[in-house]
Amino acid sequence: MTNQKRYNVAVVGATGAVGEQIIALLEQRQFPIQSLKLLSSARSAGKKIVFDGQEITVEEAKPESFEGVDIALFSAGGDVSKELAPAAVERGAVCIDNTNAFRMDPNTPLVVPEVNIEKVKEHQGIIANPNCSTIQMVAALKPLYDRYGISRIIVSTYQAVSGAGSKAISELLRQSTEVLAGNEVEPDILPVGSLPVKHQIAFNAIPQIDKFQDNGFTLEEMKMIRETKKIMNDDSLQVTATCVRIPVVYGHSESVYVELKDDFQMEDVRELLANAPGLTLVDEPSEQKYPLATESAGKPDVFVGRLRRDLSQPRALNMWVVSDNLMKGAAWNAVQIAEYIASERQ
Repeated sequence: MTNQKRYNVAVVGATGAVGEQIIALLEQRQFPIQSLKLLSSARSAGKKIVFDGQEITVEEAKPESFEGVDIALFSAGGDVSKELAPAAVERGAVCIDNTNAFRMDPNTPLVVPEVNIEKVKEHQGIIANPNCSTIQMVAALKPLYDRYGISRIIVSTYQAVSGAGSKAISELLRQSTEVLAGNEVEPDILPVGSLPVKHQIAFNAIPQIDKFQDNGFTLEEMKMIRETKKIMNDDSLQVTATCVRIPVVYGHSESVYVELKDDFQMEDVRELLANAPGLTLVDEPSEQKYPLATESAGKPDVFVGRLRRDLSQPRALNMWVVSDNLMKGAAWNAVQIAEYIASERQ
């Protein structure tokens, strides 16, 4: 991105896991930055982060922090975004928000660049990053949707603990050590919900991510259902989800069953997915090659494999979709949007 106008950029939640990834990507991608402001909660203010060889002191995020900021990337929780993103917009910034605060707001575009980047142009100051699980699924399904049409999606997720934050990672590692030592485990973090009840995550699978809703689904599951329809711009899509937390640190995996409107040939599907932007096809079952969370960690792509025609529904396809939830599921998606904004302003 050489010879471009340079931008005053702010990262809110700079000391969090996603914030750190955003900062690293801005540096790796040589984003055209005039000045970089790193913002966080009061307790993290004062920390120093090195960016492009320069030490930057993290400041407490306040409304006045956004004076002169062109692009603000938010990843500090929904409450922070609700409070500060409008203040940033008032001061002239375009906000790319990685929380659930504005995703279903009809005036806020919900964007996955490989799927609907054109929606960025409709923003009124805020652009929302979808849920990490939604991002990787719709990126994998978009080529199929465009070619064959989609009527129904059934997804079961196997989600890494990093999706619940650094404390959940620490809990998994601590519990694993305790179990292997033959000691009792005292859960403290997972599942994140409205009740004080917690469950062991080490050597376990917890079928709850976020709070349960009145309909029996969790908020994470409802996010996937609602967000998929909004991103695809298709309310007729039938979507259902079951979201499960598993003892993996980085990388969400998903089993996706999708009913297509038109018939397909498996060779065409493989070619379509192999050539789609942001996707990597790993589908050689005879060689035991398929997407793995361990191999997606740290990489920006969405990995797709285990492709097979369903045995009960001839126009249905089964697939396995894996991606690093902190990369494409969060930081990389946000930086892609920022790069698009920068390129459109030339």
